[in-house]
Amino acid sequence: MEYFQPIVARVPGHHPSPYVAPNTDIIKLNSNENPYPPSSQALKVLKTFNGEWLRRYPDPYTQEFCDAAAKVLEIPPNWIITGNGCDDLLNIIVRACVDRARSVVYPTPTYGQYRILAELCGSQLIEIPYGIQSSLPLEEMIQAKGALTLIASPNSPSGHQVPLTELRQLADNVSGVLVVDEAYVDFTDASALSLVRDYEHMVILRTLSKGYSLAGLRFGFGIAQPPLLAGLFKVKDSYGVDAIATRVAAAAITDQLYKDQCVSQIKRDRQRLTLALQRLGFQVSPSHGNFVLASHPNARPIHDDLKSNNIWVRYYAQLSDKLRITIGTPEQNCQLLEVVSRLLR
Repeated sequence: MEYFQPIVARVPGHHPSPYVAPNTDIIKLNSNENPYPPSSQALKVLKTFNGEWLRRYPDPYTQEFCDAAAKVLEIPPNWIITGNGCDDLLNIIVRACVDRARSVVYPTPTYGQYRILAELCGSQLIEIPYGIQSSLPLEEMIQAKGALTLIASPNSPSGHQVPLTELRQLADNVSGVLVVDEAYVDFTDASALSLVRDYEHMVILRTLSKGYSLAGLRFGFGIAQPPLLAGLFKVKDSYGVDAIATRVAAAAITDQLYKDQCVSQIKRDRQRLTLALQRLGFQVSPSHGNFVLASHPNARPIHDDLKSNNIWVRYYAQLSDKLRITIGTPEQNCQLLEVVSRLLR
């Protein structure tokens, strides 16, 4: 018996990395998690959380977080929408903007969820090839006339940052909603946030999973002008973010000093790891994320041998000579390099 729509049977679905308990010996460098603990201010909220907040439904508009984020980002609080991670917000946006008659456009390779969400909506997919460190294929993306255009900047797996001039040119010419996914923005020096003030059809997505060490909390937020957010609020779950996540996220985004210290360490180690891998014969693309994309003719055997040594990195079948390696602690990076050096010898 067929229980699902035909499209559900056809879509391969997303296969996240297997869960690794904190007390194992595995060095997990395949999911772009922050190797450092969350802010002590965020942890303090958990330790002092009042159970009365759990008895009640949470604030559907997560006002405590929106107020805190608005101060940090210097935007109005009513320009923010929150969700259960960026994937939740992407799901809301795709459901709100596309159907079988309305297309989704994005450059590829990029974040795999874009394709899955669009396919499940029955939307026409327009994937435009995008070089690892190339400029955006602007003309092709504009000519595609998508109802929804998705751009990850910095992009994964490449780590490429799209210049603001290119994003502005795209915003000036696309006919539908433009989403700039800034999941890795904390590890670079530029953001498209300023463009939201100029374009009513633009959404910026952010997450607390990467820069704020809160991947386990599942908290993301979008920034857009209120007329666009009004439509998205109609689609989202009324209580999509729980009371604990709201208060922890508000404390974390307020503690910018701690976040900046962690990010600075990761950026320094990103440069060190890049140089060390290059000395071992890898080609490493410049990265603006908390990871590097390293090319080697023996990428698949290296991936498999690392895994047998309890070090997990990401291998891309569609990019057969490349490994995406999350920046770990200095000790974790050293262990990775020691094993890779031994393997190559």
